[in-house]
Amino acid sequence: MAFLIFCLAALLLLIGLLGYPRWMRWRRERLQQQPFPPGWRKHLRKRVPMFARLPADLQLQLKKHIQVFVAEKTFIGCDGLQVTEEMRVVVAANACLLLLNRTRGLPADYFAGVRQILLYPAAFVVQRKHTDAAGVHHAEQRSLAGESWSEGQVILSWQDVLQGAADAHDGRNVVIHEFAHQLDQENGQAIGAPMPLPGDADHHPARWKAVFTAAYERLQGEAFMHEQVLLDHYGAQDPAEFFSVATEAFFEQGAALRSYDAALYRELQGYFKVDPSSW
Repeated sequence: MAFLIFCLAALLLLIGLLGYPRWMRWRRERLQQQPFPPGWRKHLRKRVPMFARLPADLQLQLKKHIQVFVAEKTFIGCDGLQVTEEMRVVVAANACLLLLNRTRGLPADYFAGVRQILLYPAAFVVQRKHTDAAGVHHAEQRSLAGESWSEGQVILSWQDVLQGAADAHDGRNVVIHEFAHQLDQENGQAIGAPMPLPGDADHHPARWKAVFTAAYERLQGEAFMHEQVLLDHYGAQDPAEFFSVATEAFFEQGAALRSYDAALYRELQGYFKVDPSSW
């Protein structure tokens, strides 16, 4: 009897595992077939000027992504912040720019590793511990606009979300930055080498590594010499930060990034499947 119960439970589990992707696909299709709420359109016009730059087909695609993202992700207000519809839509719109033309097969799409978005009213303070070269332990406080955790959370300052989205040409967007980290973390620790789409013929790991290493070292040299050319010097910290900073510039300053480093731009264009320099 115990063996029969075990076999029945295993069968039900197998049915559930096989049926879940189909149910999820059906649910998302239903969400995307619903009319895009008029109030959400107002939020995009008011808070996300990037939306108006997109070609019509990408605008439609982005709206469908927003509907799924808002329905599936849990938003949590911190430090007394009350999460509003506007907050959900603005965060979703900026995050889903990274999914245009490259929605992945279930269940690895829509930032499957992200369960919660934690929103603070403004920059939030975190405690950090580090050990210096002499082996001395230090504790410090840091004020942050955003963080990406591999445990399933993205933490954002709403004030910085608004500021980052308000100027679609300055290469500074905290939502794009933190969700780029999430893409980088899909295959483990963020190292500036995000996992490409399955069967992506445009992706060549050796070429990606060579191009990104050269661009990263160039930025490190600019930071050392205090030369501000295009990319934020924050990206010179490590390859993971470089990928996120380059992604911000790619979406918001496409033409400038292509002029600054054509090889880097081509790699990002091949990965994200869009050409922001033409928007």
